Amino acid sequence: MSYTNPYGNHTVVDMVHEDMLHLIDPHWYGYPPMNELWYGLVAFFLFVCGVLAVSGNFIVIWVFMCSKSLRSPSNYYVVNLAISDFMLMACMCPPLLINSYHRTWVFGPTACYIYAAIGSLTGCASIFTMCLISYDRYNVIVKGIGGKPLTTGKAMGMIFLVWLTSAAWTIAPIFGWSRYVPEGNMTACGTDYLRGDILDLTYLWSYTTWCYFLPFVFIVFCYWYIVAAVRSHEQAMREQAKKMGVKSLRGDADAQKKSADCRLAKIALINVSLWFMAWTPYTIINIAGMVNKPMVTPLFSIWGSVFAKANTVYNPIVYAISHPKYKTALYQKLPWLRCTGESASDDDKSVASSTTTSGEEKA
Repeated sequence: MSYTNPYGNHTVVDMVHEDMLHLIDPHWYGYPPMNELWYGLVAFFLFVCGVLAVSGNFIVIWVFMCSKSLRSPSNYYVVNLAISDFMLMACMCPPLLINSYHRTWVFGPTACYIYAAIGSLTGCASIFTMCLISYDRYNVIVKGIGGKPLTTGKAMGMIFLVWLTSAAWTIAPIFGWSRYVPEGNMTACGTDYLRGDILDLTYLWSYTTWCYFLPFVFIVFCYWYIVAAVRSHEQAMREQAKKMGVKSLRGDADAQKKSADCRLAKIALINVSLWFMAWTPYTIINIAGMVNKPMVTPLFSIWGSVFAKANTVYNPIVYAISHPKYKTALYQKLPWLRCTGESASDDDKSVASSTTTSGEEKA
């Protein structure tokens, strides 16, 4: 089948090595080489994200595992999220930097498959871990004492299931259900959303449904009821305070615990929102490749990778700022991170007001 190239003999595929050509979709032959400035900007952005994500998530893992006060079943989910983010950037950032310098994939077809598989594995693990975090908040806040307490064994079993499910979706293209190919800028690899084969279409729609839309519905369900429970609780608090002739019941220990639970629920909600902001571009690119190919240009295909990898920087920052006990443990391990004017007593007061972690440990 012949394709008319309006840009003459120069295309974005020009730099592709011969052993990779069989993986290149004819769609990409219709686009000129990308401006070298884009490769430089993407490389610089990914280098900064890589340094921040690898160091930030390593610190999260180290602090949580070295601090006995943080070893609650719920926090194992946080550690698992940090592990998936750490793996993603530690394994994927270096090849991307090298390929951006050469302006094409230089490691061969096998490495292309491995690279894409790591991205799929760690991405799915992040998705499903976010679901676990959301359900844990739902169980603590909505069900309360009526919910089944999360044990260490159950938490580890759910984490194992997360990685097992992620691995199943990851290896499917390796065994023929779709395939992994270079993306539009030719410096990264991912699922083939352009070929249009029945195997590609069934895999991508199933993958998108199971790993994006269903988690989205599940998380919205959890937070819908969390917000409803918080609103009902706050209303009951106001009515009770009015009957007692006081302004607030926040001095009550149970009320403090409920307030702390709600605060950590907001942290989880922020993380989930940032994650969906990061992975939605990839979903849009995949769907556009299946239903409207002209929409997918080499430059357009870059944004999925950029937003997804930036997400690995968010989680350690959010938890370092918003998790009182983690913040205190972090300053104990790395006191030089403490901002000027911040005193240890301030952190102690913050920790004293947050009893969620201790409540989870008792559970």
